Amino acid sequence: MGTTLHTLAPNPGSTKTKKRLGRGRGSGTGKTSGKGVKGQKARPGHHGARIGFEGGQMPMKMRIAKRGFKNPFRTEAYAINLRTLEDVFENGATIDVEVLRARGLVPKSAKLVKILAEGELTKKLTVKADRFSAAAKEKIEKAGGSAVALEAAEAA
Repeated sequence: MGTTLHTLAPNPGSTKTKKRLGRGRGSGTGKTSGKGVKGQKARPGHHGARIGFEGGQMPMKMRIAKRGFKNPFRTEAYAINLRTLEDVFENGATIDVEVLRARGLVPKSAKLVKILAEGELTKKLTVKADRFSAAAKEKIEKAGGSAVALEAAEAA
């Protein structure tokens, strides 16, 4: 005997009956329909105030003093460590921002690239980047390579 239309049924436990609200005291969800008593959340429509709303009281974010200065024009440099350059590139390679992007080390959204000194460098590399930390520049030159800052190169 195969499956027929009159024998079709959902799997046991896969469906739940809808909660019927406001159908008398005996139902367990009569009178206030499970919403408690009065108040903002008992009212019809979308209850729940916006994030940070404190019932009309001055919100915490407005009560706390603001300090300092946030520069809206700051440009954040994407950091690359010497350890990464040591692992990815071979001896004598010339590295610039386009090569780093092509290898997937720098995202397209990064406007500036800064080379940092974490890790050791044993290969002779020519590195062209927007910025260098003083220690990174020193390590690159110590290994026999050269560090060229692009901002300085463009100005010259």
